[in-house]
Amino acid sequence: MEKLITDINNIVWSNALILLCLGTGIYFSVITRFLQVRYLRDMIRLLFNNQSSQTGVSSFQAFSIAIAGRVGTGNIAGVATAIAMGGPGAIFWMWVIAFLGSASAFIEATLGQIYKEVKDGQYRGGPAFYIEKGLGMKWYAVVFALATIVSMVFLLPGVQSNSIALGIRNAFAVPPAITGGAITLVLALIIFGGIKRIGKVAEWIVPFMAGAYILMAIIIIGMNITQIPAVLSLIIRSAFDLEPAFAGVFGMAISWGVKRGIYSNEAGQGTAPHAAAAAEVSHPVEQGLVQAFSVYVDTLFVCTATAFMILFTGQYNVLNPAGGFLVEQVPGIPIGSEYTQQAVNTHFPALGGGFVAIALLLFAFTTIMAYYYIAETNLSYLMAKGTPKVLLALLRAFILGATFYGSIKTAESAWALGDIGVGIMAWLNIIAILLLQKPALRALKDYQTQKNAGLNPEFDSRQLKIKNAEAWKKPEQEPVVR
Repeated sequence: MEKLITDINNIVWSNALILLCLGTGIYFSVITRFLQVRYLRDMIRLLFNNQSSQTGVSSFQAFSIAIAGRVGTGNIAGVATAIAMGGPGAIFWMWVIAFLGSASAFIEATLGQIYKEVKDGQYRGGPAFYIEKGLGMKWYAVVFALATIVSMVFLLPGVQSNSIALGIRNAFAVPPAITGGAITLVLALIIFGGIKRIGKVAEWIVPFMAGAYILMAIIIIGMNITQIPAVLSLIIRSAFDLEPAFAGVFGMAISWGVKRGIYSNEAGQGTAPHAAAAAEVSHPVEQGLVQAFSVYVDTLFVCTATAFMILFTGQYNVLNPAGGFLVEQVPGIPIGSEYTQQAVNTHFPALGGGFVAIALLLFAFTTIMAYYYIAETNLSYLMAKGTPKVLLALLRAFILGATFYGSIKTAESAWALGDIGVGIMAWLNIIAILLLQKPALRALKDYQTQKNAGLNPEFDSRQLKIKNAEAWKKPEQEPVVR
């Protein structure tokens, strides 16, 4: 079974997917004239739009739900794994895919907003919705929805709960079964409250968890400030196979940097558009820009913080593709979040392991919350006349079961299954947004035109001749009678 999972993972994550992700990011960056740089100020300003409604959450809540999905175990265990498998150079390629991927994230989130609709009393949207409405390919939309439900419910929660359980066990000697039972119970209390409760919880937990973790990283960076040039030089040299200690892992650096970068920031994967579609905004581009910024928060801030802590303290090993280790600086320590715990322990022996374990708990738990919302949205898509309560209950039961099971199974199988889920969704979604780019680019041009005219941009799908965007149609004006 383990070999079968590995073989499927290798097929899904072939070089073709890595090139597709990089190429798509480059293409959307160029065609939008690098909006990830031009609109950075707008991204930050729009982030704090608190407009909400009975059917939609605020921009910040949608951002928090998306960050809850993006910032997870990939930011701690994933970064450590990338360094172990691809050397320090993998971090450079994580930065590259984040910068380029923010343009892909903008396109998919804007499409999510354009083609959203009101179902079950709230805004619903995502790739399945825009594939059917924008491309007119119902079968493709159904395939994506089914693949997403399987990934969100069965394949991905185990990665998060497994990392939580291992981190808590290493720090506090709590058996994984007890940790798994506790997080499953708390998760049940939240997801039975629906998107509004998920949004409220994410709105409070996400800023705290990311802020506390980045603050710890800043303290450690400050204590090692003189090492920054050397660490940056190590990352860049290793990224291009110019560092003798890591010679021969150039391909692995790109592969693991892109793989773990996409797993962490989810740009192009098709998850964030679900949260983006739930936001109440006056123009789809506004939420597209907010979601583009969330990629920066995930990779350029949180992942970089983890990488610097590990590289400053030297608490990592690097595997040799041919067998054995290229570098073994922490003998006996397995690959994963333990590297990050060891790194923080170097400076704060009484605090480090527990701090990282709690950070993992918050990061991964909020990610599972986001997974449930995404699965529910795709189930809603498949149910044309509203989601039956019995199916909703089954969905919740399955994701709770997968969360508990993931906490007690082996880490290797958990990560491999998670990679398969991410890879399948990325294949389906990236092809879709490449085929359906015109409405998003038209919306961007409309936003730019209104901004240049000094207006507060408002979106009208009829005026832009975008079909099947019912949520954005302005009412027809009555003719004036004289």
